[in-house]
Amino acid sequence: MSYYFNTTLNGISFEEALDLVTSELKKEGFGVLTEIDVQATLKKKIDVDFKKYRILGACNPHFAHQALVSEDKIGVFLPCNVIVEEHDNGDIEVSAVDPIASMSSVKNESLGPIAGEVQKKMKQVIENLK
Repeated sequence: MSYYFNTTLNGISFEEALDLVTSELKKEGFGVLTEIDVQATLKKKIDVDFKKYRILGACNPHFAHQALVSEDKIGVFLPCNVIVEEHDNGDIEVSAVDPIASMSSVKNESLGPIAGEVQKKMKQVIENLK
């Protein structure tokens, strides 16, 4: 079982890809709570040059609330991460976590339907980017 969904974008800049991903997340009811610039962080902390790589912490408040009510420690898996990375050839790859894979270790049957709905929306985000 894969733990993510992904697609490759070409012909747009990294910044355009970030805007597009954020827009598609919004269409599916997700906001971006956190944005980690891995390239800048690695340069600042350990003076390593790394490709453009952002981790977007996406959250749908409705589903997050349902999950937290069902399992109060589920916050360790929140928010749903989406990665935007630039490859050497200029292509931009977008990857989103599969919430079913990440929550499969939690033994709480009430999370299954929630994870399924979030999975459907995350897959839709990736499909809309194609």
